Amino acid sequence: MSKFFSSKFDALEPYVPGEQPRDMKYVKLNTNESPFPPSEKALKNAAEAAQRLQLYSDPECTALVEKACEVFGLEKGEIIMNNGSDETLYFAFAAFCDENHPAAFPNISYAFYPVFAEMNRIPYEQIPLNDDFTINVEDYIGINKTIFIANPNAPTGIALSVEDIERIVKSNPNNVVVIDEAYVDFGAETCIPLVKKYDNLLVVQTFSKSRSMAGARLGFGIADKDIIRDLNTIRYSTNPYNINSMTIAAGVGALSDEEYTKKNCQTIIENRKFTVDELTKLGFDILPSKANFVFAKHPQMDGKEIYLELKKRGILVRHFDKELLTQYNRITIGSKEQMQILIDNLKEMVM
Repeated sequence: MSKFFSSKFDALEPYVPGEQPRDMKYVKLNTNESPFPPSEKALKNAAEAAQRLQLYSDPECTALVEKACEVFGLEKGEIIMNNGSDETLYFAFAAFCDENHPAAFPNISYAFYPVFAEMNRIPYEQIPLNDDFTINVEDYIGINKTIFIANPNAPTGIALSVEDIERIVKSNPNNVVVIDEAYVDFGAETCIPLVKKYDNLLVVQTFSKSRSMAGARLGFGIADKDIIRDLNTIRYSTNPYNINSMTIAAGVGALSDEEYTKKNCQTIIENRKFTVDELTKLGFDILPSKANFVFAKHPQMDGKEIYLELKKRGILVRHFDKELLTQYNRITIGSKEQMQILIDNLKEMVM
């Protein structure tokens, strides 16, 4: 780093995104992207919006907010649109955490949480998972901290029930509880209905996974109007034009084609079952996933060795060097053809 870099970031360890290599064509199963293209309605809307790029985008995302309210059964002030769910999460750390409101989240979860806490110089606690990688709900009851839980969790794919999450929200009335639902559309249950019941719940979702728009960078938060007002205070103090016109238009198109989204999600759920069944036949241990990925290890083969050998064969999965995770690989669920290629190569490697 340069001599000008602020010392306040001396200990900051930045988030490491999944590989996006260009050296060869890969079967790409490492970053939880959808194997399906965006909805034709999304693409059509984006192309039309491209004709007006000389103008600033709508800072209120009016058309997108109206469509989202229609789809999710919300009032206008109960939703905020942001540049990917990461921005919504960052705003939540900035708005609802400080020395008197420290953050808390699982020690194995989305790796951006500790980065956001460090960036905002917020004290935080990383709460250990159970030995089976599940979240112990009792660890979050009445802890009086701003809580961040990915549900389903990443990289495990394990989901809590809405009833368990409600217990956590109800027991921490003086702190915001953030439920990060990036993967909820692949078999878990959303907590959006609880927003009408609790004024301290923020539900965060994304268009990146189920709606095939990872490259567009679009996410949103749903909460009580006062929480959304707080988040907008942060947004308008940083970048009010945070979503470009083409992405706004594509988002409207995607939400206008919910049947396409549901069909793709169902296909991924079916491909996930196929993958789990085939991996099980090969001796893999797989955590129960409600996401568009599985977390798997093999008792006779090192996790990093599997990752490196698959990469040599042109197949990318995600490996984590963290001690508790190093024997596992996170495998995105792609098309049936992609998953068959993965299985065929793993058969050669482990049998």
